[in-house]
Amino acid sequence: MTDLTHRRLLKIAAPIVISNATVPILGAVDTGVVGQMGQAAPIGAVGVGAVILTMLYWVFGFLRMGTTGLAAQAHGAADWPERGAILMRALLIGAGAGVLFILCQGWLFRAAFALAPAGAEVEALARDYLSIRIWGAPATIAAYAVTGWLIAVERTRGVLVLQLWVNGVNIGLDLWFVLGLGWGVPGVAWATLIAEWSGLVLGLWLCRDGLVPVWRAAWARLGNRAALAVMFAVNRDIMIRSVLLQISFTTFVFLGARKGDVTLAANQVLMQFVSIIAYALDGFAFAAETLVGQAVGARALAPARRAARMAMSWGVAGGVVLGLVFVAAGPWIIDLMTTAPEVRAEARVYLLWVAVAAVVGAFPFIYDGIFIGATMTTEMRQTMILSTAIYAGALAVLVPIAGNHGLWAALIVFFAARGATMARVYPRIAARIT
Repeated sequence: MTDLTHRRLLKIAAPIVISNATVPILGAVDTGVVGQMGQAAPIGAVGVGAVILTMLYWVFGFLRMGTTGLAAQAHGAADWPERGAILMRALLIGAGAGVLFILCQGWLFRAAFALAPAGAEVEALARDYLSIRIWGAPATIAAYAVTGWLIAVERTRGVLVLQLWVNGVNIGLDLWFVLGLGWGVPGVAWATLIAEWSGLVLGLWLCRDGLVPVWRAAWARLGNRAALAVMFAVNRDIMIRSVLLQISFTTFVFLGARKGDVTLAANQVLMQFVSIIAYALDGFAFAAETLVGQAVGARALAPARRAARMAMSWGVAGGVVLGLVFVAAGPWIIDLMTTAPEVRAEARVYLLWVAVAAVVGAFPFIYDGIFIGATMTTEMRQTMILSTAIYAGALAVLVPIAGNHGLWAALIVFFAARGATMARVYPRIAARIT
């Protein structure tokens, strides 16, 4: 931890930012390819099927974060067998969860279509799509573990390579199967399935030097009860935090829908800006997970604090830059995202809130990375519970008074509450080290 420089932090962060920038491309290609079929139903089927699987897999997103924090600490402590064992445990959890999804697919898909019914043709095509793609569940969820482990050991260029590989294979096979062979919606599903499994194979190859030399010692530690208890607690806390975060954003959407179709559409456009903020700042949050986690594992308090300060500085600076960009170029970006004059006008009314969100939201985004690296997940869970309660109160007070402005103000209150409550308990990081 003696070489803790801004250059090192940026070396971790930059590939993540680039990798995140490629995420929307795949969805656009999937939609564009099936759009060439000249029918609405295939587009809807791929969209519905992808959303269902995303929501199912999202439940196990904690596996990425938990693996990063624990593996970074083992890396900082130079405990190579434990570092390998952490990856093996996470891979087994991911594979097991994927197999469970395969076994329960009939029930899961019936429940999904009961909650979000679609037309007969769309549902039939979506079921075809899902029945193929579900066989990639073990690979997709296990890949969360691989990504988390690579971030922990500062191999974010490997994460970028993995993302580019999966997207590249998927896009290439999309074009071949759908446009070349005429397989339609099943072709899109097969392309994604093959890309997912090939991605897991590549990911394991990228992790090989962390597993092969120590696999016997790592295997011997696989069932260590103390380590399993820590892993369970960390992942449980992260999952609770993530569920509350998702509920908070879903509530925002639902309450916006009550303000009418135009306001709902405007909010949806502006929430894409919020997604851009999160994706852009993820790189600095991931760098915090890595460097803070390694410092905690090395029992080095001063480097842990320095890593946290550096990540926060870059995150807040990034938030300010994004806020200024949205103020200056936001109207032009809005016009690119929608051609509806009334939606454009409505989105401009609330654009300033997005700029504020970029700055205020930077604090909780980076604190998430710091807390994950330090495995302060109990504190993360508790601050999220408190912040969600504050958010609920803000919604109850501000929305009746100020309408959609009140809704956006409540979201800023939520971000501020998260940042403030996490800042208050941040000093407990010393207890993780001393």
